[in-house]
Amino acid sequence: MRSKEILTAFSVILYMNVFVYPSTATTRNDPRRQLHDYPFRNVSLSWQERVADLVGRLTLEEIQEQMGRGGAGNIGGPAPAIPRLGIGPYEWDTECLRGDAETPGYATAFPQPLGLAASFSPNLIYEVAEATSVEVRGKHNDFVKQGNYGFHTGASCFSPVINIMRDPRWGRNQETYGEDPYLNGVMGASYIQGLQGDDPRYVRASGGCKHFDVHGGPENIPVSRFSFNAVVSENDWRTTFLPAFRMCVEAGSYSVMCSYNRINGVPACANQELLTNILRNEWNFTGYVVSDQGAIENIISEHHYYNDSVSTVAGCVNAGVNLELSDNLQNPVFFSLVEAVQQGKLTEQKVREMVAPLFYTRMRLGEFDPPELNPYSNLTSAEVETDDHKGLAVEAALKTFVLLKNNGVLPLPNPDNIAVVGPMANVTSDMFGDYAPNVPDEDIVTVLQGMAEFATNVHFASGCDNPACKNYDRDSVLNVINNTAVIFVVLGTGQTVEAEGRDRPDLELPGQQKALLTDVIQNTPMSTPIILILLNAGPLNISFAESEAKVSAILECFLPAQASGSAIWRSIANLGGQAGPAGRLPFTWPLLASQLPDMVNYSMDGRTYRYFKGDPLYPFGYGLSYTTFAYRALTVPASIKAGDPLLGQVLVSNVGEVDSEEVVQIYIEWLDSSLSTPKLQLVFFNRYILTAGQRDLVVPFKIEAHQMAVWMNEGWVVPNARMAIHAGGQQPYQKKTVPSNVELAYFNIVGSKHLGRF
Repeated sequence: MRSKEILTAFSVILYMNVFVYPSTATTRNDPRRQLHDYPFRNVSLSWQERVADLVGRLTLEEIQEQMGRGGAGNIGGPAPAIPRLGIGPYEWDTECLRGDAETPGYATAFPQPLGLAASFSPNLIYEVAEATSVEVRGKHNDFVKQGNYGFHTGASCFSPVINIMRDPRWGRNQETYGEDPYLNGVMGASYIQGLQGDDPRYVRASGGCKHFDVHGGPENIPVSRFSFNAVVSENDWRTTFLPAFRMCVEAGSYSVMCSYNRINGVPACANQELLTNILRNEWNFTGYVVSDQGAIENIISEHHYYNDSVSTVAGCVNAGVNLELSDNLQNPVFFSLVEAVQQGKLTEQKVREMVAPLFYTRMRLGEFDPPELNPYSNLTSAEVETDDHKGLAVEAALKTFVLLKNNGVLPLPNPDNIAVVGPMANVTSDMFGDYAPNVPDEDIVTVLQGMAEFATNVHFASGCDNPACKNYDRDSVLNVINNTAVIFVVLGTGQTVEAEGRDRPDLELPGQQKALLTDVIQNTPMSTPIILILLNAGPLNISFAESEAKVSAILECFLPAQASGSAIWRSIANLGGQAGPAGRLPFTWPLLASQLPDMVNYSMDGRTYRYFKGDPLYPFGYGLSYTTFAYRALTVPASIKAGDPLLGQVLVSNVGEVDSEEVVQIYIEWLDSSLSTPKLQLVFFNRYILTAGQRDLVVPFKIEAHQMAVWMNEGWVVPNARMAIHAGGQQPYQKKTVPSNVELAYFNIVGSKHLGRF
């Protein structure tokens, strides 16, 4: 055996001899023996046996407290200790969106997920999640040693967010992985796997996908998210809103968070069709469901679905909720659980069944086992903001950037005498976005600081007092742009303009930002390049900048967090291997606001690239490079049997002069117009490094049967159909394209196959 295996085996034997089977010298009345002689601490038993033993020892009053303390705020959590069983407190509410957010102390801040989605790199998502969970677990271990069970100190993450970016005005788009169900699912699954680790016995930090389900705005425009009823067809629900969550469950997520809204009249956290029929019966989910913060109370106060707490706790637990995340209440709704049992609205068996996944999760985190068995018990706060993690923050930011326009000015060698203007150039919190970790000041590099690090003679004017830009100082901007070699205009939104609880009313640049950019354009000679840098989440109306010859380049940077300035300059100058932008848009960038349906309309008709009507400003999957790629020899079988996967490959070449990365995108298209399908569906993607002149990189791909299936009344069916398949660095059929080509092939599905309901 390897040394680690020998140590583990020895630790188990030692633990069993000392604690589970103590020597005869240890009396039966030894308190230590009493606390450690329970089967739920016996590491030789199965997890199921241990959980059953622990749950069987709990009183209903103890269960009520465990299920009612989901952890929001210093009153809402933690789940209290059970001293008679030697069980300590546990804090469930930890935010790990892209770093250990809002926890006491510092943590590394990686780019917001929408930017990470633009990387189209599952491997990058995994690495960010892994680094995040190492910091989460290290800090959690130290908190437990200190007896600190306060807010955001646990090792169970309310992350990732895998809701569909269905409307570009939604305030929480920044937290998502974009508009495509498959992209969301792959990225969400990678994040779950990175968080939880690969140890066969223990979990580093448990993950949880949210917000389940049919949740994607509004926040506050035109109505409140707390009372909103999302009306959705069965087809849209199954085809758009559920697939990413199914992939999350398949990846092994320990939890799912139910959302604030109603779904066709039934609150998500009281929705048996969603939480039991689909989640548990169809997908075989065995983890726990936690409510969004205050969602249980809202069922009474906002939705008026139930009138009292007894009916509400009964309805939610019977529907499938295991844990209430109250709005920091002393007496949450779930504290009526015992009364609901007494009134016959809940059975004791159901209650014990529903508390079991909470303790199973804690067991898998290693809480009831000797620390020497758990490879994650040695992690400490020393893992926070290590050089490796800070380096990954820069790399991650670099991989998120999308080059929207370039007339040849980029990459730009280190220039002298540059101007940097705009309200997003020297901000801190606004370039981080929502749910940001606390970062030491010395590790934060703004765009302006990044420019000053590489360029000489940097002239700066914000022009606005904040990103909302209601007050605009025109003269300060015009003064600094005179006689400069290059002008960088840094615009965007940040959480001042779009965030949780804050939708945008339109797609316009905030406040006077358009006036600022217009003044720069009108007062700059053609010989001076203007480079527009955007820090935002949802798309903005920049069509005038796209068509303006004086704007030489546009770089979409999303919300890159602590390494913003360093990464942006390296990308602009292409400093270091493959530093040039290779991100691709994870959403459709509309040309006109009139192309958007109403926010409250949950039909997918006209939304996302799969159903969009008209020509966007920039399509989903779009992004330029500093080089050019060529595709050839797309190879797929002429036909496959319904229910079988399709195996294919395509060859990719870098025919330019710059080393770069390319995002290969494979789409399928159903050619039978009688089928209710999207126009196109992304079925494969990945990111590859190709050196300048590298020819015919073989990219194999596999399309599973369920990806070719169509939702029908009886479930998913792979139809007898002729299909088109497209391979390239972009979508097919787009008016706005990148220089590379898109290869096309056809195949037939022979017969049909019913796959069932999932």
